[in-house]
Order: sequence, then C-alpha cells, then structure tokens
Amino acid sequence: MTQHFNPTAPHDLIGIGFGPSNLALAIALQERAEQGGKAFDALFLERQPDYNWHGNTLVAQSELQISFLKDLVTLRNPSSRFSFVNYLKAHGRLVDFINLGTFYPCRMEYNDYLRWVAAQFAGQSRYGEQVLRVEPVIEADGRVQRLNVISQNQQGCEVSRQTRSVIVSTGGTPKIPPAFAGFKDDPRVFHHARYLSAMATQACSRGEPMRIAVVGAGQSAAEAFIDLSDNFPNVQVDMILRAAVLKPADDSPFVNEIFGPDYTDLVFNQPETERERLIREYHNTNYSVVDLDLIERIYAILYRQKVSGIERHAFLCRRIIESASDVDGRVQLQLRDLATGSTEARRYDAVILATGYERRSHRELLAPLKDYLDDFRVDRDYQLLARPELETPVFIQGFSQHSHGLSDTLLSVLPARSGEIAAALEQRLEGVSQSHALHEARALHSVSA
Repeated sequence: MTQHFNPTAPHDLIGIGFGPSNLALAIALQERAEQGGKAFDALFLERQPDYNWHGNTLVAQSELQISFLKDLVTLRNPSSRFSFVNYLKAHGRLVDFINLGTFYPCRMEYNDYLRWVAAQFAGQSRYGEQVLRVEPVIEADGRVQRLNVISQNQQGCEVSRQTRSVIVSTGGTPKIPPAFAGFKDDPRVFHHARYLSAMATQACSRGEPMRIAVVGAGQSAAEAFIDLSDNFPNVQVDMILRAAVLKPADDSPFVNEIFGPDYTDLVFNQPETERERLIREYHNTNYSVVDLDLIERIYAILYRQKVSGIERHAFLCRRIIESASDVDGRVQLQLRDLATGSTEARRYDAVILATGYERRSHRELLAPLKDYLDDFRVDRDYQLLARPELETPVFIQGFSQHSHGLSDTLLSVLPARSGEIAAALEQRLEGVSQSHALHEARALHSVSA
C-alpha cells in the first residue's frame, strides 16, 4: 500500500539520507533563514531507525582523522551554535577536552556530537524510511516541476511525498570482492561496516577460539586487527592484503591543503585529464592508508610474537584471493603470492572484508530521471546537469570526487559545500517559481484572448 502525503503541497526540499552531509545542509538552510534568507520546508529521510554514524564500526581504537574544527559548520560560521566546541560546552566537557591536548576526538564522541545536532532537527527528519526511488511528475506540456520521492517505512508500507527539489546524500555502499559472491548473507563473511553487530554473533564473543581473516590494507582493516588482538585473546588473525606493506596516511600540512574549499575550485576548473592526475597524485591521503600510530602498534604486536616464538597472528602481504569456498563448515581462501606465484589454501571461521565502499546508490535512486540527466554529471554547486524540462533541481553530495576532488567524500568539505548548495537551492527554486508564474500568466492570457 502506498500512502500519499499532501500531494498538492510539495515540500521545497527532500533530503535522502541524514548523515553528516545532509545534517550540515540542514544547519546551512536554517542559518540562512535566520539571517534573512528564505525559510525552506525541508524534510530529511533516513533509513536507520535513529541517528547513528558508523555505529557498527565504533571500536575503542577509532579516532577521528581530521581536526574537530572541521566539524559540520565551524569553517563556514565559527560562531554557530551547532559547532563541536559548543557541543562540548553544552555537555560540560570543554575544559576536559582541552586538557586532552588533541585535535582529534574519538569517533564515539563525534557520533554523539552528530546525534546532538540531529536532535535539534527532529521536526525535519523521519527515521526508519528507506527511499526506493525518485520519480518525475510530468505535466501536460512535458515539464517536470515536482518529483515523487517513494520510500518504505518500518511497517513495510510505501510512502509517496512530492517535492520541488531533491538532494541525495546516501554515502557509500560496502564493496564486496567477486570471490565472496557466494557468501551473501552468510554470517561467517561480513563487511567491516557491520563489524560490531557481526562480531557479537561469533563464537569468540563467548570465549571460544576462532581463526579470522581480515582482508584489506586501510584504516578499517588496521582497526579490526587491533580490536581482535586486544579484545579477543582466543582469536588468531591473518591480515591479508594485496599491497607489500601498510602505507601511512599523508596528513602533513601542505598536503592537507588539498582538502580546503579553495582546492575544490582548482580541481573543478581543470580539464578532466588533469583532474584524474591530481586525484592519483594524492590518492594516498585517503585510500588504502593507515594512521602511523596504528601501523606501529601492529608492527610491535608481530615483533613480540617473534620474541616469544608464539605466532598467534600472521601478516600476509602481496596476496590476492583467487577464490573463496565452503570446506567442512569453514571458509577456505585460495591465496596467490604475487611475488613468487605460489598458491596456498587457508581456512577460517570468519572473514572480515575491510574492502572499502562503492558510490553508486544515487544512480539507482534517480534511475527514473535518467532520461533527463546528463550522465549524472554535476555543475560546480553539485546540481545534476539536466534537460530544460526537468525544472526541479536535483543535488548530490559525496558522489563527485571525479569532478570536485578527493575531499568530496570526506568531512572536511561539509561546511563549505552545504553553504554553496543552500545558496544555489535558494536561487534556483526562486527561478523555478518565477518561471512557473510566468508560464501560468501566459496560459491565462491565452485563454482570455
């Protein structure tokens, strides 16, 4: 059953997803309205039952990898009441945080900050709604001035809402290597995105011995290795990676300048080939890299094994996984050594895939609009390029790395990007309203004549 809500009174904006990106946009829209801008009727739909940012990966070792000053708003409006500093003040921890002497809060605290901000927009958000698709509402003359956003609520009912604009901020989707296609929904093989809930069902959580493989060479893989080593003494861990070593993230001051708002302009204004070169050049700031302190901790763990002569964990570098199969109730991985060409089979009780994320969910949600869009390309303000008939602006956040640079999927850009989108949204919705009024006036004049 599909429920329709006020089909004749569309929202000004529906945001799909209410993670940090759309939460930053909610702040920007509210602050613009408070400063004399247009007050938008905005609604944000979130598939999770409540606000939780990476909640399944918040192990004790998880720390934010950027400064707390790069929160949802400070770089755009340092005096905002939605800042991380104001959050600390409101919770009576400002002095205590200063005493820590760090720019990097733990991710658990940052999640609590995001929940604190989200609670202040409770009236504009709906949780437990999975958006299924966005459909055009086609007028008699072929123009599209409204969109239908179809979602499914927790009762399994489809809900349809109309809107004058949409912004998609649904984040990444766990990437599963092809070798593991046969283990879909198998509790023994899971992506790091489900780490805590999946580990709670494993035998090691009851103190039983297990052999676990962690596949990947990035921060998530390193955090999983450390957590398993520290908190599950009956677990043996094999860390399996294609690379020869764990590489440290480059967060030096000059390199960090690529995450500033000015760098977005530089990247966007380059020819496509130059954009690709810039992204390749700085790839090691964000992908398949690990904080240096975690690398040192892992190396120390493996070194102490050599001293003791007890090899609990293994570091299997330069390995590719050729196949994964079920053998005698365990997951058997066929590994090839890229240096020697030799192969070996290893069996595990569980496999954790710290294999990154894909960013294609916007294409699936907006598939009904595909014929109006220019292959999902965006302008500088993150609006999808479209045919003139599509008069409803459609924006995306977190899917434009190829055109806006590496910062597009990171927290660093949120304050600037949300401000740019809020300004563009106000301008373009006002333009659509004027065009609609002019069209109606011409139609009325034609009828009167």
